[in-house]
Amino acid sequence: MSLYRSVRAVTGASGTGAIDWDAVAEAACASTDPGALDLSETEREGYAADVREARAAVSAVGDVDFDVPRTVEIQNRHHWIDANVETFSRVMRPLEEHTEVALPGVSRVLNTGTMSFMLAFLGRNVLGQYDPLLLAEGEDTDHALYFVHPNIRSVADTLDVEYERFRRWIAFHEVTHAAEFGAAPWLSDHLEAQMEDGIETLAGGRLDRESFRELDATMTVVEGYAELLMDHAFDGEYADLRAKLDARRQGRGPIASFVRRALGLGVKRRQYERGKAFFERVADQRGVEAANAVWDGPENLPSDAELDDADAWLRRVDP
Repeated sequence: MSLYRSVRAVTGASGTGAIDWDAVAEAACASTDPGALDLSETEREGYAADVREARAAVSAVGDVDFDVPRTVEIQNRHHWIDANVETFSRVMRPLEEHTEVALPGVSRVLNTGTMSFMLAFLGRNVLGQYDPLLLAEGEDTDHALYFVHPNIRSVADTLDVEYERFRRWIAFHEVTHAAEFGAAPWLSDHLEAQMEDGIETLAGGRLDRESFRELDATMTVVEGYAELLMDHAFDGEYADLRAKLDARRQGRGPIASFVRRALGLGVKRRQYERGKAFFERVADQRGVEAANAVWDGPENLPSDAELDDADAWLRRVDP
C-alpha cells in the first residue's frame, strides 16, 4: 500500500475524458491493502458448496429455475476494484460524453481523485457482489458473482461470528440476486433503460426525479425479494449476523459515515427494509410463490405507491 503512489496517479491524471480510469484503478489499488487470498482447498470447496447449496435452496423455496453465473470469483480487494472500475466507467460514460467544463485538466484530477477514493472505500468494505454487468456491450456478457475473501474473513473476526456460517450467509444473499435475474430475463434491459434515462437528463443539466423514483422502486423490489428468499432459504437463524453487521456500520466514525451517505449506502439500506416489508406482506397474504409475479414483466413491478401498499399491488396483478 502506497499513499504516495496513489496521490501521484491522481495528480498525473491524463487523457481527454472527464475521468482517467487507468489512474483511478492505480490510485485506488495503491491506497488499499489487497488482503490475503491464500485459501486452503477446504475453503475453496466451502465457497463452491455454499453457492451450490444456496442455488438449490433458493430454487426450491422460490420455485424459480435459474443458474448461477459462469463467472464465480473469490477475489482480494484489488481484484474487486479492477472489476468495478469497468462497471463505474460504463455507467459514467454518458455523463463524461456530455459534460463540458472550463478547466478540463483540473476537473479531471478532481474527478479521478473522487472516484479512486470511492472505489478504495468500497473495496475495503464490500463482502460479496452479484454483478449483472449493466451497460456492457457484446453478446457474451454473462453475469458475474464475486466474493471479497479478505473482507469476509476480517468482518467475521471483527463481529466475532463463525467464519464458515458468515461466508455461507453472504453466498446465500448473492445467489438470491442470481435467482431474480434468472426469473426475469428482461430485468437487465429494464434497469439499463432506467439508468440511461436518468443519466441522460443529468448530462443535459436536468434532474428527472420520476426516472430516479422508478429506478429506486425497481432496486427496492430487487433488494426486498432477495431478503424474502433469504428468510426462507437460509438454513439457520441469521438475525444475529444482521444485527451485528448493522451495529458495526452505525458505529463507524464521522468520515466513514459521510462516505456511506455520499455513496448512497443509506439508500440501499432503506431499499432493503422497504422491499422486505412489501414482500413479507405479499407472502403473508398469498405465500412466497405469489411474490414471483413481479418477474412476469416490467408492467408487474410495483409502483412507488404500491411498495407501501402490497394489498393494492396484489389486487392489480393477482385479483
